[in-house]
Amino acid sequence: MVHRARRPTPAPPVASTHLTPSPPPGPEAGPEAGGEPLPRRKLIFAIVSMGLFMSSVDQTIVATGLPAIQRELHAQINWSGWTITIYALGQVLAMPMAGKISDMYGRRKVFLISAAVFTIASLCCGMSHNIYELVGLRLVQALGGGAFMPSATGIVSDHYGRERDRAVGMFTSILPIGGIVGPILGGVFVAVWSWRGIFLVNVPIGIGLIILAAIFIPAGRTRSTGRIDAYGIGLLGLVILSAMFGITYLGSGSIPLYDPVFLLAEAVAVTAGALFVRHTKRHSAPFIPYRLLRGSGFGVMNVINLLYGAAALGFGALVPLYAEQRYGLAPLASGVLLTARAVGMISVAGLAVLTLRRTGSRFPMIAGFLVLVAGLFMMASTPHLSTYAWLAIAAGITGCGMGLSVPATNNASLQLAPDQVAAIAGLRGMFRQSGSIIAVSITTAILARSADPGLAQAHVFLGFAALLLVTLPLVFTVPDHRGTW
Repeated sequence: MVHRARRPTPAPPVASTHLTPSPPPGPEAGPEAGGEPLPRRKLIFAIVSMGLFMSSVDQTIVATGLPAIQRELHAQINWSGWTITIYALGQVLAMPMAGKISDMYGRRKVFLISAAVFTIASLCCGMSHNIYELVGLRLVQALGGGAFMPSATGIVSDHYGRERDRAVGMFTSILPIGGIVGPILGGVFVAVWSWRGIFLVNVPIGIGLIILAAIFIPAGRTRSTGRIDAYGIGLLGLVILSAMFGITYLGSGSIPLYDPVFLLAEAVAVTAGALFVRHTKRHSAPFIPYRLLRGSGFGVMNVINLLYGAAALGFGALVPLYAEQRYGLAPLASGVLLTARAVGMISVAGLAVLTLRRTGSRFPMIAGFLVLVAGLFMMASTPHLSTYAWLAIAAGITGCGMGLSVPATNNASLQLAPDQVAAIAGLRGMFRQSGSIIAVSITTAILARSADPGLAQAHVFLGFAALLLVTLPLVFTVPDHRGTW
């Protein structure tokens, strides 16, 4: 009997060969499942980090130039503050929307469009002639900047496989780099040129980012189909915008709480909020799924992110203004205080990311909140050293608190639904920015009505500290996963 030789089993493709087992591929197989060579993954990480860096620079750099913008454009502080709050509003709208769109049309495409919108809007902001024009352009700029985080998170998650938790966590270390550079650049531009350079500096960075992303980031496959929930996005925007307008209007002179304009604006906000929740519950494909608003674990994390955004992000936006109004520091010196805060955040965040799998989420969140509270109390209290040294140390302590808590709060949300990374990142950013909007709007309205704005702002910082202490009991209800997700 003649036996046929058994046909040899074909060898697997070279691109799929690993020294360690790779995770099961998701909807996107191939490179997006984590099979890219390490040098290429690092290059992709560097490119998307540049986008996050650019957006981060613009958050802190404008805070430094706020008094100069107010003076040159002849605007009240409560309306000048809109250059900060409208940017946060644009990010609130863009983040969850970009998460959905990046799932539908691809992360790379959304990232490129975001970079183009941000760069063009930055150029136009630098040529604004009045506060209203600047505020409108800041909204457009924010739509581009807000789309960076969801698309960048999705791109990194696609290419890092099992290491995606650490890679996404490292964004916590990348973002504060913008916090270091931004205040210094803002102070330099205001001191030697104009606040307009605050926006124009983004243009060459944005052009370089677009070129690099177009060349080196692969085009991924789409993950879902559907339509954009424009009605839901519009309702959410109406909630925040009308609430902002009412609070800002209240700070315009001696306007009482029963003023019809204020009451009407807040009534519109409440009505739009109720309609938004009703729409989210009933719509077949809302841009924010109701499960992510109220589902197991999500409700608590959304409240924590809202309060954390009010205390931490709202505080950061107001530090330079506080230093200038209460202690008379120069723009460059007051801006460097945010640099001290960012240095503190970076020095702790890397270690927090590396130990996150062992510690879980609760312990670093609680420890970080308490450190942040200590920094806020120190910032608001009377200096016991030289004024600048005291403020710089206080700012650095608040940065250490953020470095401890931010990686944990990031991953606590992502662990609840690891298959929806981009959507969760957008939702998390939305609640944090909403908290920041509320904090800055209320604070600038208080300052506009106060006889001593510097002292009033110190009292606001104490209020932020109390807000974080109130948040601590909620942390114990957060699911505490350890290991990879």
